[in-house]
Amino acid sequence: MSSSNAVNYRMDLLVCGGTGCQATDSFDLVEKLKSQIQVAGLQDEVRVVLTGCFGFCEQGPIVKVMPDNIFYVRVMPDKAELLVKEHVEKGRIVHELLYEEPDSKEKLDEQSDIPFYKKQNRIALRNCGFIDPENINEYIAAEGYMALGKALTSMTKPDVIEEIKKSGLRGRGGGGFPTGLKWEYTRKSQAKEKYIICNADEGDPGAFMDRSILEGDPHSVLEAMAIAGYAIDAQKGYIYIRAEYPLAIHRLKVAVQQAYELGLLGKNILGTSFSFDVYLKYGAGAFVCGEETALINSIEGGRGEPTVKPPFPAEIGLWKKPTCINNVETLANICPIILDGGEWFASIGTKKSPGTKVFALAGKVNNVGLVEVPMGTKLRDIIFELGGGIKDNKKFKAVQTGGPSGGCIPEEFLDTPIDYDSLGEIGSMMGSGGMIVMDEDNCMVNIAKFYLEFTVDESCGRCTACRVGNKRLLEMLTHITEGEAEMETLERLKDLSQIIKDSSLCGLGQTAPNPILSTMKYFWHEYIAHVQDKNCPAGVCKALLKYHIIPDKCKGCTLCAKACPKGIITGKVKEAHIIDKEACIKCGECERVCKFGAVTRK
Repeated sequence: MSSSNAVNYRMDLLVCGGTGCQATDSFDLVEKLKSQIQVAGLQDEVRVVLTGCFGFCEQGPIVKVMPDNIFYVRVMPDKAELLVKEHVEKGRIVHELLYEEPDSKEKLDEQSDIPFYKKQNRIALRNCGFIDPENINEYIAAEGYMALGKALTSMTKPDVIEEIKKSGLRGRGGGGFPTGLKWEYTRKSQAKEKYIICNADEGDPGAFMDRSILEGDPHSVLEAMAIAGYAIDAQKGYIYIRAEYPLAIHRLKVAVQQAYELGLLGKNILGTSFSFDVYLKYGAGAFVCGEETALINSIEGGRGEPTVKPPFPAEIGLWKKPTCINNVETLANICPIILDGGEWFASIGTKKSPGTKVFALAGKVNNVGLVEVPMGTKLRDIIFELGGGIKDNKKFKAVQTGGPSGGCIPEEFLDTPIDYDSLGEIGSMMGSGGMIVMDEDNCMVNIAKFYLEFTVDESCGRCTACRVGNKRLLEMLTHITEGEAEMETLERLKDLSQIIKDSSLCGLGQTAPNPILSTMKYFWHEYIAHVQDKNCPAGVCKALLKYHIIPDKCKGCTLCAKACPKGIITGKVKEAHIIDKEACIKCGECERVCKFGAVTRK
């Protein structure tokens, strides 16, 4: 860890300052650590650094002690005094704050030994949790702006593009288009004025990859944008970021100001003839604005609607000028590629999908968090090794990749390598990197309905296929989950899904039916149960629930009868009780209070 006066400190306490740990009082922890260090009179020897996200969200707040390299988890503010008195003052490891292996109960004190990190290769996330994101000196000490200096002083513009092409880097926003080719196409477009846009409009439910990079390492994106600007002859860049990311916006603002102050943005960067300015543009949270042309319309002050392609933004984009659009994670890979070479990057991952990919691992998994793994890593390894398996020892059912645009992948494909082509072959997609895990308690029909509700709400309404078609899909799914559908409904559901995929204007509509098609393909039996048996096997769809009491398990304790708001559970003390199914409002109180597992809803 370095800053302009870091040599004065013998120890740094790196505290996770991402949004996740912020929600578990990491900012309060920082203040309490500083206070305890002041009390100990060590403020000139020990520094508390608020960093970006460490990724291990399930175990936050996290504190990493350097140079001791000790990794503490779940350090709540009330543990600040203990940590300072034991570790900082006496040099003794605080064992109760170390990560504990669930099976062996072994305490692990180094980050690299924890299973969550073992298979990770942090390139895009290289500085997150390592530097103070609001201190440009720390970024520079971690090789920051060296790639820009190399590009401007020892590489021609075609050289820069060729290095990116050689790396095989593909867009990490979901489409997977080769980044070097996109830069090359924009460079070849004839215009005196061109633009670079960073797409930070991360809208997938459960996704927080781009936000975490901007919160933990904003300068990596600014530097990459400047390199891209140099390569394609653009002198202006826009960062389109959703207004719901206040911490990321704050740190971007600080980073932009610092970069201008040091001459790393603005006129004649590093004494060269190259000038580059960066502007922030806030989005209002419209999912469709993640699409390139809708995003451009929004920056220009128009309605966030996609336009027909071609022409592509590389030809006619922002203000009708050639425009290159890359998302945050794509840009976060640029500087290491320029410094270490395209061949190095291409040696990681797979031949068709080089490098690493950041995933936001969420849902019914023990280790919710942010992981970065080489392309080609198996789904099983991410979920059961890095993710620590399914919560409460439940049975794995499916994993959704690609957000609302992706598909639900069943257990039989857990050994599928994660890359653009392999996921596409099984009916899903890479997307921006959301990965939501589901267990036996999830109803796959209801999951499809959840994603359709999202896409219907987020549709811009421009094309009929998406505006009307997806509403019809949602209506059919609603009928299925309420027990009002027939077998014919399933055929119409499948047919209309394919029509919408083939005829929608943009990616939102074209991919909206994916959750339906994938769940119908792999979980057909659940659809059949809903339609023919009027039963939800997972016990989720309320209209299909049928609460009843298992006589052999019921002890006649009367708790269920007392909890029932309608008073429709009858029975004598110490005798099996009965639920009036016709009068039952399916509130679930009887199941909640039963201590013997006698109430079932499936």
